[in-house]
Amino acid sequence: QVRLVESGGGLVQPGGSLRLSCVASGNVFSINDLGWHRRPPGKHREPVATITSLGTRTYVDSVKGRFTISRDNAKNTVYLQMNSLKPEDTAVYYCSSTENGFRSWGQGTQVTVSS
Repeated sequence: QVRLVESGGGLVQPGGSLRLSCVASGNVFSINDLGWHRRPPGKHREPVATITSLGTRTYVDSVKGRFTISRDNAKNTVYLQMNSLKPEDTAVYYCSSTENGFRSWGQGTQVTVSS
């Protein structure tokens, strides 16, 4: 089992930047992939970015060129750098991990993009 704790959310103006962090604890040696999902107000949770154990990155089309996912295995941490933020990026952002078919989730952190 893996515990994930997110931080870094907040209120930012359009065009601004935020960096989300997620620290994993517990059975961290079993982690394969790490990723970020988000749930906009009134909508279902959707995938945003993933990174494999070897560093391969994928992004949803709407954030390509603006968001960057990275991981530091020595610190058991995954990051999401968000630049050029838009109002439609407003959502609760969730960190996730996979461990050979098992998925763990963080509690979520609120990101609000508004003037």
